[in-house]
Amino acid sequence: MKYNDLGQSGIKVSELCLGTMTWGSQNSQSDANRQIEISIDHGINFLDTAEMYPTTPISSKTQGDTERIIGNWLQETKRRSKIILATKITGKGFKAIRNGEPISVSNLRPALEGSLKRLKTEYIDLYQLHWANRGSYHFRQNWDYDPSVQEKELDDMYNILNELDKFVKEGIIRTIGLSNETAWGTIQFSNIAKENSFPEIVTIQNEYSLMCRHFDLDLAEVCHHENIGLLSFSPLACGILSGKYSNNKIPNGTRKSINNSLGNRNSKLTNLAAEEYFGLAKKYSLDPCQMALSFCLSRPFMTSVIFGATNEIQLLNNIKSTNLKLEKQHLTEITKIHRKYPIPF
Repeated sequence: MKYNDLGQSGIKVSELCLGTMTWGSQNSQSDANRQIEISIDHGINFLDTAEMYPTTPISSKTQGDTERIIGNWLQETKRRSKIILATKITGKGFKAIRNGEPISVSNLRPALEGSLKRLKTEYIDLYQLHWANRGSYHFRQNWDYDPSVQEKELDDMYNILNELDKFVKEGIIRTIGLSNETAWGTIQFSNIAKENSFPEIVTIQNEYSLMCRHFDLDLAEVCHHENIGLLSFSPLACGILSGKYSNNKIPNGTRKSINNSLGNRNSKLTNLAAEEYFGLAKKYSLDPCQMALSFCLSRPFMTSVIFGATNEIQLLNNIKSTNLKLEKQHLTEITKIHRKYPIPF
């Protein structure tokens, strides 16, 4: 397992990060305990969660249960030092938490204290802003994106970072990250942090996969020069790139059986692109999941690839992606497919 720096924080995280958003809905406490133990045994030291998880499906009744499950494991095993723990404060519009209020100075501390209580820990290694208050093109909103209606919110950015700086000084968070941000938002947060000697932004958690590569362009340039690493989520495109939904199959217990649209990641074009990637994997006798994850791992801007699993077979198979190095011919053919289907959903 390779380990990468979280910016200039001095913290090193495994190149694979165990995602947890199914814990509390599709996965039980015992499932989660086993997944953490297997991951640690294979060198994974990085765990990502959020106060709004689980999200399969999103429900006010289960909100926070994922953090509680992790907290139960931490309390029982006393292995807090074995993991780098990341969580997120929920953004504007999610009514089940703080009535959908935007991230602000008034709710940052209550949100963080809630996470600390559920996680049964005294500190968070990476505290992330789940999405921008002003809105963005993420979550399949790129087809009707209009930034002209946004306010610049620079004062809000300053106030948020000022409050987070207090938490770092108190020792209850170690580093700060963004999530579902844009190039403009990332550079503003980074500049404000530097200009005011606030803790630097170390990561950005955005969607990235063979089928979603917005990050390749302006964000990759911004993050390279600002020393901000990508934590990619949905590297298997909500399971589409695993092949389990091929031929219109919807296996019981899968995310598609819960949310058939897969968050609007499902169309004829999506299926056509997926079949070409499956054909490429078959041509070279590669496991499609491992190929998709290995591609993400190969990107120069990647700090860690966040993946989830609903069973041990999936977990172990995904971990094996660290042993697969894609060759030049693989990457050349991936580029051909990407040019044919640049935005398949």
